[in-house]
Amino acid sequence: MALNLERVSILIVDDNMPTMELIKAVLQVFGVKNITTATSAEEGFETFQKKIPDIIIIDWDMAPVNGIELTKKIRNDKASVYPQVPIIMLTGYNSKKHVELARDNGITEFLTKPFTAEDVAKRISSVVNRPRDFIQCNKFVGPDRRRRRASNYNGPDRRNGADKQVIYLDVNG
Repeated sequence: MALNLERVSILIVDDNMPTMELIKAVLQVFGVKNITTATSAEEGFETFQKKIPDIIIIDWDMAPVNGIELTKKIRNDKASVYPQVPIIMLTGYNSKKHVELARDNGITEFLTKPFTAEDVAKRISSVVNRPRDFIQCNKFVGPDRRRRRASNYNGPDRRNGADKQVIYLDVNG
């Protein structure tokens, strides 16, 4: 990975300590120095509010509040300090149904278990190098779900650009 991640802050929210430590070790190898962890969704939201990380990696399968519910809170809670934060969902679920559910609830990237260091690098690189427009409307809050632009689409759901906000991470200096 040809990114300088020394100044990027990442919050990991996972109730499985071995997985959390593995992700943390991978991030450290990539040069991430500012890593914060939380072992529950509640602690994750509190830490998010205090630290305001550049990227969050959230495990889907946590109890009593799962990663999807935490993402909804980050994206929709009026008290949320940075609803546009890129969120990478970490999960053992890989069906199309789960990917679409994550996407439709504001997840930026999807990382399935088991994962490699290269998989983690690709997701972070995607978040940093190809930021997606951030959409805030009455039906959806999160990164633009469309990865491809259909320039010839003029249907009733075409966005006019007024509800988009692009957030960029400064990783080069």
